[in-house]
Amino acid sequence: MEKKLSDLELSNIYSNIEKEWKINLKKFGVTLPKLKNGSGYTKDSLVLVYLYKNIGKAISKEELTSFIKEYYPKTNDVQQARHLGQQKGWFILSGTRGDIEAKEHGIKAGEYMLITLETHYPNFTNLRRNYNKTDSFWEQMKKEYSYRCATCGSEEGKSNIHYPSSITKLQKGHKDPAKQLTKDNTIPQCEKCNRADRNYFIYDNKGRVVKIANPKVVLRSPLKVQLDTLKHLIMKFPNKTKEFISGILR
Repeated sequence: MEKKLSDLELSNIYSNIEKEWKINLKKFGVTLPKLKNGSGYTKDSLVLVYLYKNIGKAISKEELTSFIKEYYPKTNDVQQARHLGQQKGWFILSGTRGDIEAKEHGIKAGEYMLITLETHYPNFTNLRRNYNKTDSFWEQMKKEYSYRCATCGSEEGKSNIHYPSSITKLQKGHKDPAKQLTKDNTIPQCEKCNRADRNYFIYDNKGRVVKIANPKVVLRSPLKVQLDTLKHLIMKFPNKTKEFISGILR
């Protein structure tokens, strides 16, 4: 059973997390859980503290559950680590969730690892929209695009070009999902084009895909495209490829 931390230990570790969160993660909208809820510690904070205490080390769900049981004896299943990563933005990788990076760090199914507090979880979809939110800013941008989706051309208030039964409503879309949604990183997109998979791509000012933002999109491609991509990367980074393979075989 995992050892229960003293109140002082918990407070000090949480304080260190909070300091790094303020410097590196708060600006992206990463959510810092409260240390306490009333007189007791929150499960989110306990999981985050434990992972931070073991940063860079793979921790099994059983270990996390054992630790949480020191504070909540009736706990049977701990889901907080998964939610802290994908939903709240902490760079926590899961061996079960399908994170490509998990293999690079040797994280097995049922294990979690807090990688760093210097940046957010790669697939975090709720990056803070830190821009001037005045109606004049948004209205002016839509006017510049003739009130049309930059990607598909559907006109606001009219039937969507590709989904005629749906009325077009323009939304503020990321050009580059890895950056904050500032004025220079915004294009108007209809709800269909601005759906969740937008985080796979980087768009130009005309709403055209110009780069890949998330390498996982390659796994959705035909096998030939995946193999061709692999071939090009090996040719471009021969030394890195050798280092990567060497690291796997160790």
